[in-house]
Amino acid sequence: MTDNEALASASNSAIAAAVARLAEASASGVPRPPVRDLIGRDDLAAAYAVQAALTERRLAAGARTTGRKIGLTSEAVQRQLGVDQPDFGVLFDDMAHTDGATVPAGSVLQPRVEAEVAFVLRAGLADGPLDTEQVRDAVGYGVAALEICGSRIADWDISLADTVADNASAGAYVLGTDRRTLAETEPADVVMSMSVNGTEVSTGTGAACLGDPLAAVAWLARTARAFGEPLRAGDVVLSGALGPMHPVSPGDTVTATLSGFGSVTVRFGTGEAA
Repeated sequence: MTDNEALASASNSAIAAAVARLAEASASGVPRPPVRDLIGRDDLAAAYAVQAALTERRLAAGARTTGRKIGLTSEAVQRQLGVDQPDFGVLFDDMAHTDGATVPAGSVLQPRVEAEVAFVLRAGLADGPLDTEQVRDAVGYGVAALEICGSRIADWDISLADTVADNASAGAYVLGTDRRTLAETEPADVVMSMSVNGTEVSTGTGAACLGDPLAAVAWLARTARAFGEPLRAGDVVLSGALGPMHPVSPGDTVTATLSGFGSVTVRFGTGEAA
């Protein structure tokens, strides 16, 4: 039994059933009903226990972790999904894409895209106060990023527990190539514009991410340590959306421009042979 399972009020059998439901969605490529009927809407310990079990499955299958994502940091995204607090998920090596890459059709279920600042840590965040100043010192550099959120829950019908269990709706991510240190660019001052096929669909600022993307990373650092898995040197941290996420379809091209961090682009495959 994991520590999260021990803290959860949901039964171990309910947690196992939620794991099985989400794993089946991944295997079949067909979203499944929410898991809140099994673990409750707000039992975060149970939800993170489900997430941890699914993570263990991926690691056992050969996946490698590359960092963490913070979700639900923007009030706009919280309103979209009907929740009122952040969450976090795990990033894996097969989620990473280079700037300008094409994401294969069907690789992310029900994809929606959001723009944010990603940080790469030069130092771990396991000890100390884990406040914003410590986070600032630990960041090696930041880049413009696109997160491709996905949901194994049908129709994105999620409560907070549903999205936490589903690895915080993490699907894939794309990092820009313009690396900036925090001496060069202040994340809270970033202005973001994201377009799909040349049409602007989302705007926002660094301040929309819990007031400062670095504050979001500090929240993650404290929370990850509390769960026994602190942030490590080399981790990629997706710090949270700067504006509303937007659904995408096969064939779409998404570009985000973040002042001070440059731009980043991703394309979505159609599944058709070249």
